Amino acid sequence: MTDARSDEALMLAYRDGDAAAFEVLYARWRSRLYRYLLHQCGERGLAEDLYQEIWTKLIAAREHYEIHAKFSTWLFTIAHRRLIDHYRRSSARPTDTALWQDEDDQGDPLDTFAGPEVLEPQRQAHTAELRAGLLAALDALPAPQREAFLLVEEGDLSLEDAARVAGVGRETLKSRLRYALGKLRAALAEFQS
Repeated sequence: MTDARSDEALMLAYRDGDAAAFEVLYARWRSRLYRYLLHQCGERGLAEDLYQEIWTKLIAAREHYEIHAKFSTWLFTIAHRRLIDHYRRSSARPTDTALWQDEDDQGDPLDTFAGPEVLEPQRQAHTAELRAGLLAALDALPAPQREAFLLVEEGDLSLEDAARVAGVGRETLKSRLRYALGKLRAALAEFQS
C-alpha cells in the first residue's frame, strides 16, 4: 500500500512522531539520493558514508522542520552542503565510474527502453555499452554541469529548486544544464542506430 501524502506532509508527520512517515520518505528518496552521491563522488564507500550522514542529519533536524521549500529541495540541499564540506576537507575527487553501479537499485533505467519483454543478447550488450557510455560521459562533465544534471534528473528538482540547492541563479543553472545535456547527447551519438 502506498502513502499518497506529499513528502512535506510526511516530513511534518515524522516531525510530530509518526515513525512510519519516515519509512515512506526513506523508501521514496533512498535510491535517488544514493545515486546522486555516487555520481558526484564516484566512490562507493564514500557515497555510503555521506548517505548515512545525510539521513542522520535529516533525523536530527526533524524537530525543527518547517516547510520553506519542497522536501526534495531540502534533502538535496543537505546533500549538496555535505558534499561541499567533504570536498573542502579533501582536495581529491574520486571518479571510478565502475563503482557507480548500485546493487540495491531497482532496475536499470536504460532497460525501460527495451520494453517489458526480456532483452535479446545483442540488445543487452548494446544497453550495457549505452550505460557505460552514459556514465563515462557524465563523469567527463565539468563538476557544475554534472551537479546541475544530477539535481534535476536524480533529485527531480525544478530549475528553481536545483538553482537554490547549487547556490546559483536560475539562468546559471539552466545554462549549466543545457551544456551538460548537449555534451551528453554528443557523447552518446555513437550509440544511435
